Amino acid sequence: MRTLVLTLLAILTATLAGITPAAAQIEVDVNRGDVQPLPIAIPDFAGVRGAEIAQVIIGDLERSGLFRPIDKNAFIEKDLNVDVEPRYADWQAINAQALVNGEATVVGGRLTVKFRLWDIYSGKASGQALVGMQFTTTPENWRKLAHKISDAVYERLTGEKGYFDTRIVFVSESGGRLNRVKRLGIMDQDGANPSYLTDGSYIVMTPRFSPTTQEITYMALRPEGSSIYLFNLETARRETLGNFPGMVYAPRFSPDGGRVAFSVERNGNSDIYVMNLRNRAAAKLTSDPSIETSPSFSPDGTRIVYNSDRGGSPQLYVMGADGSNQTRISFGQGAYGTPVWSPRGDYIAFTKQGGGQFAIGIMKTDGSGEYCEGRSSRPSRSSVARSSGDRPFNSMRSVKSGAAAISTRPASRSGRARAASSDSQPPMLDPTSTSLPVAS
Repeated sequence: MRTLVLTLLAILTATLAGITPAAAQIEVDVNRGDVQPLPIAIPDFAGVRGAEIAQVIIGDLERSGLFRPIDKNAFIEKDLNVDVEPRYADWQAINAQALVNGEATVVGGRLTVKFRLWDIYSGKASGQALVGMQFTTTPENWRKLAHKISDAVYERLTGEKGYFDTRIVFVSESGGRLNRVKRLGIMDQDGANPSYLTDGSYIVMTPRFSPTTQEITYMALRPEGSSIYLFNLETARRETLGNFPGMVYAPRFSPDGGRVAFSVERNGNSDIYVMNLRNRAAAKLTSDPSIETSPSFSPDGTRIVYNSDRGGSPQLYVMGADGSNQTRISFGQGAYGTPVWSPRGDYIAFTKQGGGQFAIGIMKTDGSGEYCEGRSSRPSRSSVARSSGDRPFNSMRSVKSGAAAISTRPASRSGRARAASSDSQPPMLDPTSTSLPVAS
C-alpha cells in the first residue's frame, strides 16, 4: 500500500554564514483580541520553485490572521540577493514591517533553500537578520519545506510555535442519500496533498490524531456493530481496541498517547471509559443513567472534560482522569457539545445549540468567561471546534448550500480561512508533524 505519510527528509544543514539573529524589535501579540495584521513582504524566492515556495509561505501567514502580505506589485526593490542586506528605505516606503527573502537550488538531486527574515526598521542598525536558515530536502518535498519556513517566521515574530507543517484528518462524504460513502481522509493544513486512508466500504467517524505517534484513532460502523480502531500512518497497519457490548464511539487520545478515552452505549445509556494502550485494560469512569460522551483530556492528562445530559440538558462537566470529582462547569441556556481542551490548558472550546441558533464557543476551565461566536440559524452549518496544536486557532466543518468545507479560524479574531472543500465531518489537526530546529 502506498505510504500515506509525506515524510520530510530535510535536515537543518547550517545557519547562514555570518548571520547572528538580531534581537527582534517587531512582534505580534497573539493573546490580544484586537490584533492588527503585521504588514510583511515576501518576494518570490530566487531559483527553482522559488515563486511557488514564496506563495505557500504567503498563504500560511495570511491565513493565520496575524500577518498581511503586501502586494508584490508594490515592491520597489527587485531581484533581492539572500546574501545581501535589503534596501530598507524601499521597504519602509511601502510600510513593510518585515521582509522574507530566499533562494532555492537543486544540486545532486537535492533541493536546498536558504532564507532570511529581516526587521525593516531595526535591521539597518544591527546589520543582521532576525532569522537565517538553510534547509535541504528532496525536490518533491518543497511544499513541506515551505511550511517549515512559515513556522520559523511565525515563531520568531510571535514567540509561539508555528503550526503550518501539520496535517488534518477528516471524514469525506460522497454519493447520494441512499448510497452515501464515508472515507477517512488526510491532507496538509492548507488543503494540499489530500489522500484517503479507507476505501469507503464501511462508515467512519470522529478521527483523532495521537499527540505522540503517527497514529489515528477513529470509529468504524458496520452492519454487525461498531469498533474503535488505531491506524498507523507510517505502516498503514490497523488494529481494533477490542470488543465491547453495545455501541462504541467518540475516541480521543490522552496527551501522552498511552490512553484512549471513549464512550460505550448500552440500552440508551452512555458511559465514558479509558483504555490503557499498553495492556489494553479498560476502566469505566462514569455510571449515571444518562448520556456521557465526547471526552477530552487536559494537556497534563489529569482531567477530562465531557458532555452529559444528567442535569436534563447536554452540559459540560470536568472530572479527574480516574473518574473522580465530576463537576458541572456550564450553566447557560441551550445544549453544549463536543468540548475540547485547549493545548495550553486555559480554555475549553465547545459547540452550543439553543433557540434555533448554533455557535462555537470558549470558556475557562471552571466555566467562567463563556464567549460564543459564529451563530447560525441553520443546523447544517453548525461547526465543531478543534484546537490546533499550541495555536489560538480552531478548525471546523461548515456546510453552505449543500457543500461542506473545512475551515480555520483565529480564536481571537472573526476571520476565517478555507482549507478545503469536501462534504466532510469535523477535522482534526496533526500535533506530531516532524519539526526541524529553529535558530534562536
